[in-house]
Amino acid sequence: MTDLPPLGVYVHWPYCARICPYCDFNVFRDRGRTDEQAALARAIVADLEAQRALTGPRGLVSVFFGGGTPSLMDPSWAAEVVAAARRLWTAAPDLEVSLEANPTDAEAARFAGFAEAGVDRLSLGLQALDDAALAFLGRNHDAAQAIRAAETAARVFPRLSVDMIYARPAQTPQLWGQELSQAVALGAEHVSPYQLTIEGGTAFDRAVRRGRITPVDPDAGAALFETTQAVLEREGFEAYEVSNHARGDAARSRHNLVYWRGWDYVGVGPGAHGRITTAAGREATFAAPRPSDYVAAVDRTGVGFETRETLSPVEAAEERLLAGLRIDEGVAYREIAALAIDAARVGRLVELGLLAEDPARLRATRPGRLVLDAVTRELLA
Repeated sequence: MTDLPPLGVYVHWPYCARICPYCDFNVFRDRGRTDEQAALARAIVADLEAQRALTGPRGLVSVFFGGGTPSLMDPSWAAEVVAAARRLWTAAPDLEVSLEANPTDAEAARFAGFAEAGVDRLSLGLQALDDAALAFLGRNHDAAQAIRAAETAARVFPRLSVDMIYARPAQTPQLWGQELSQAVALGAEHVSPYQLTIEGGTAFDRAVRRGRITPVDPDAGAALFETTQAVLEREGFEAYEVSNHARGDAARSRHNLVYWRGWDYVGVGPGAHGRITTAAGREATFAAPRPSDYVAAVDRTGVGFETRETLSPVEAAEERLLAGLRIDEGVAYREIAALAIDAARVGRLVELGLLAEDPARLRATRPGRLVLDAVTRELLA
C-alpha cells in the first residue's frame, strides 16, 4: 500500500436551474432552498473527512466540481470544500481545481467568487453558439450570453475549457466547422465536443420514440466527427481523448486523466461514484442519489455512499481497458493482464488499422476511436 497512485476528488452538485432534455445525469431542479443546499455542502465536507480514513495519506492532484450545475452553489461553500481537500491530503504544487458552469449572466456574475475560492479551471457548457440550436437543446441562455460568459471566464480563470454538442438534427459539417471555430476564438485552451446521444429515459428519448426527433444517422455523425478533428487540429488542438482536445499537455484536464489512467478518486455528493485502492483491492463506492438521502447517510454513518464493493481483478481490468483506450496513450498490457486478451484478436485489429502496433500498450488509432465500442467488444469477446 506504499506505492499508491495520485488521488482526485469529484464533488457532485446536483442542482440545475433547468433540466436539459438530453441529460441523464443525477440532477434535481434548483428550488432556491438555501438551507437544504447549505446542509448538503456541510455533508460533502464531512464525507471527505470520513473518506480520508479509507484512502490514507495521498497526493492530491485534482478537485472537480461537476453536476448538475455547481456554478449555482455559493462560492463560499466551494471554498470550504477546496480547503478541506487540501487539509486532508497533500496537494500537488499545481493542484487543479475545476468547476462546471453554464453561461448564463447570473452564473457569470459568480466567476470572481469561484476564482477566489480556489477554482483555476472553468469548464463552460456552451453546447452551441446558435440560438435555434440552443433552444432545441433546452438551454436557458442564448448565444450572446454564451459569448459574454466565455470572454469573462477567459479573463478570470487561468484555464478555460468549453463543451460543445454536435450531430444535432440537420447540422452540416460546414456549419459545425464554423461554429466550432467561433467557440475556439473565445479563448479556450481545451474543447470537449460531444456527439449528441439519445439516452434512455430522457425527454429526447421520448421525443424520438414519438417520431418528433430523428437522430443523425451514423454516416452523417462520422462526417461531423471528422470535421471536428480537422478544425481543431488546424487550430492547434491535440485530440488526446475521444471527445477532448487540448492546446498542449498543460491544458489537458488533469481530473479526467485521473479516470482514464485508472487512478483513485474520492466521490462525494448525491449520486457520486468513487474508486479507492485499499488493502482489500480496488473498491467502488456509490453515493445515495437524492440530496436528502445523501445528507441523512452522512449524518448516520459518516460517509455518503450507500454501497461499497471490491472489484474482482477482471472487473478492475475491464474498467481500466474501457477508460484507457479512450486516450492517446492507451493502456499498458500489464495493467489488464487479468483479461488475458487474445493476441490474435489484437493482431486483426492492428491489421484493420483500428489499433496501433505497440508491444507494450493497447492504443486505439484515430479510425479506431471512431468505432471504439466495437473495438472494445472485440477485445473482450
